[in-house]
Amino acid sequence: MDYKLILDLMVAALLLVTIVYAWILNQRLGQLRRNRDDLAKVVSSFNEATARAEAGIPKMRKAADESGQALQERVEKAQSLRDDLAFMIERADAMADRLEQAVRSSREEVRAQQAPATAPRPAPVRMAPVSPNPPPSAPVAPAADPEPEDERSEAERELLRALQAVR
Repeated sequence: MDYKLILDLMVAALLLVTIVYAWILNQRLGQLRRNRDDLAKVVSSFNEATARAEAGIPKMRKAADESGQALQERVEKAQSLRDDLAFMIERADAMADRLEQAVRSSREEVRAQQAPATAPRPAPVRMAPVSPNPPPSAPVAPAADPEPEDERSEAERELLRALQAVR
């Protein structure tokens, strides 16, 4: 056979393969051009979303700062109330101790008076235990103060006036 004919057939086959490959490449380039427009739209919408997010950051910081300040004020107020309640509990404990002492001494006086008599003794009066922490839903009633107003210090009187004003 003639080598020229074989070479021409090989070149024709390669040209045919090249044409098919060029056609496929042209199809893919067309898809890339169409997708490039879509990609540009996605990038522009992403840029807009980023700009909105950056604009919202200062607003969020301001809101967080305001919330932090409000929370700090509430914490300080709660600490003040806790201190007031601790003082009131201490005073109530002291008054309860004095009242218990007065009850004991009066019982002893009654027993001393009844001892010579042969009358039957009355049943002892039992007092309910005093809880140091009242239930949170129960309103705190002002306690009867067995000591006169004059025996309180000026600071105690001012504190009691302030607490009554808060109510």
